Amino acid sequence: MHVWISLSAALLFILSLPYWLPTRIQALRARIFTLINGEEGIAIPGKLVDAEHFKQVYSHPAADGRSRGAALSDLFWYWLSPGPEMHQEHIENGPLYQEVERTTRYILGIPRKSAEELTSRCVSRVLAGYEAAHAHLVRLRDLIMPVWAEFYYEVVFGEPCSAAARDLIVGNANAVVTALKCCGLRHMEKRNRLTQFLIRQLQAGKVPHKLPGRMSIRQQALYLQGAFFNTAVVQMSEAMVHLLMAIAQRPDLQAKIAANLEDDRYLGHVIAETLRVYPLFGISHRITSGEIPVTDGCSIPRNSVLCFNHAEFHRSSFEDPDRFDPDRWEKLSPHQVNYIPFGVTANRPCPASGLAPITMRVATREVLKRFSLCSSASHIRSIPNRGPCRLESKRFGNHSAHTRNVMLAFIYLRDQWEDVWRSAVQLTLGVYMVWDARRQKLCQTYFNALAGDEVRASSRAQQTPENIRSGGSM
Repeated sequence: MHVWISLSAALLFILSLPYWLPTRIQALRARIFTLINGEEGIAIPGKLVDAEHFKQVYSHPAADGRSRGAALSDLFWYWLSPGPEMHQEHIENGPLYQEVERTTRYILGIPRKSAEELTSRCVSRVLAGYEAAHAHLVRLRDLIMPVWAEFYYEVVFGEPCSAAARDLIVGNANAVVTALKCCGLRHMEKRNRLTQFLIRQLQAGKVPHKLPGRMSIRQQALYLQGAFFNTAVVQMSEAMVHLLMAIAQRPDLQAKIAANLEDDRYLGHVIAETLRVYPLFGISHRITSGEIPVTDGCSIPRNSVLCFNHAEFHRSSFEDPDRFDPDRWEKLSPHQVNYIPFGVTANRPCPASGLAPITMRVATREVLKRFSLCSSASHIRSIPNRGPCRLESKRFGNHSAHTRNVMLAFIYLRDQWEDVWRSAVQLTLGVYMVWDARRQKLCQTYFNALAGDEVRASSRAQQTPENIRSGGSM
């Protein structure tokens, strides 16, 4: 009897793991990260700055430091390497940043019709191999990332993307985003292969755009890699995973979109609600270059690290914020609520803010022309499961409801158990990478060396002929 009781208790314990272990491990991971990385940063919204003053502080001219002076930057530089010092989001304000920002906007400034046609072509090429089969179980991020690899390759180079180039870009983007989610270690060889490819392209004169002249060839390659083949490919892939998962898990919503695929207004509401509930930015940080007044008698001192929590900001000012409701945007204006999916104009807004919604609408239409989607996997902002989903080809007509339900049950159970080992992996690898980033100090080392160069340059500038003849005395 005691043996059966023990076995039953053990079985119940094992079966309960998916319901409590991942949450506990995530909490433990957060505590360990804080112990290693410190409690640097003022959380916004938080005790000092509430949601009402979020935009005021975010937009303030003194909230302009990006990397220098923040220990937290070592972690971001580690995840975004190689070349984080050339990444547009991490270049400090000044002439170089201004030139880089103008270049990025120029490259992304393609006409709307051209952007729509290019998106359609890229989606069609990538999905062509999936239509011939009745159904597929896919990870949406793996499905859609090659689309944006091809899209941004053609935007940058002005020619169709080869299979080899696409594989390099996808390998690099996957290496970056997998490490960011602590689901795998950095694969620097994959990232460096793309860097070398971009250097060869630049040396061969394959880039039809004028790039920042103050950069070397290698720095230009790292700029392209960071802006277009890291950030653009990763963020657009993540955005589309969230959008397609939201559609896959709401049959009524999917049916409404599919019934009128050309209704840009409603699809725009769905995209807006997706970016509200699942913002692409978790935390963005800035370093203050001066004092920022918040309220009477309250201010943020110079050299503070501000940690803007976009998800918390998006939850405030909305009725029933956890409910996914595209219809709420029939009566709301994005400018009148706490909603900044692409940042704010006054402080490094996303240069693709105009292009992204256009291409997302086209990509969604192309997918829903070909497939019905269904998923029962967990859907959270960080989406470490890469969006498990069943694609059902519309070429074969209606699909069996029984088969679909069985597959939904399978997706749910598989995702629950994957979450157990995935959370353990995230804990182990995440702690190691945070420790390794703190050990390597990529950002701090770079700016220490830069400061040394600045001191030496200043010293040389002061060595006038008169000072040299007099031994430097005044």
